[in-house]
Amino acid sequence: MRLQKRRVLTSSVLGIGAALVLAGCGAGQITQTDTMLPAVNGALATAGKLSLRNVGITNRNDCEQAYTAGSNAPLSLTIANAGGADDELVSVSSPSASGANIAGQKTIVAGSTLVVGNADAAESAGTASSAAPTSGAGAATGTPAKVGQATIELQGLKSVIWPGQLTAVTFVFRDAGSVTLQVPVAAPTKTLSCQPSQQAEAGH
Repeated sequence: MRLQKRRVLTSSVLGIGAALVLAGCGAGQITQTDTMLPAVNGALATAGKLSLRNVGITNRNDCEQAYTAGSNAPLSLTIANAGGADDELVSVSSPSASGANIAGQKTIVAGSTLVVGNADAAESAGTASSAAPTSGAGAATGTPAKVGQATIELQGLKSVIWPGQLTAVTFVFRDAGSVTLQVPVAAPTKTLSCQPSQQAEAGH
């Protein structure tokens, strides 16, 4: 009877030890499940008559999805202007970046949409923006305003940005003022087939 108890106790100790070894083996490793994250919805906010939709840091569409310190990270979003007057994107900043560059159109035409960093979204937004604006280029010609396009890039990241974490980004508009969002890394726009690294396999 005493021998049987010792065997049960020994089995339990071995089981706990194996669990600890497995836990240590996974610690610090970047595995396939770490890089293949579920879809993430972008951030939403309003500033005056402006609506910022699906704001995110563009996914790298690479198995190494993190943006390293010192690199640049483009943003993707749409800005809809429901007001009767044009507005303008003045600046973008983040405490996680040394600066930000805005290229392309900065004016958000009244009754129209500015698409940032996603040409495919521009086409779909263009079909939705069919009403003629009350001011701006569309009003001058009597035709619906075209969807504007721009790019925004956070430059000189101060630390690594991983999918799953949020990054504060502030948008400043000429008339609508400023708004700060907690921005996620967007989901990949294509299917990634990632294999565990050789280092991770060797660690097991």
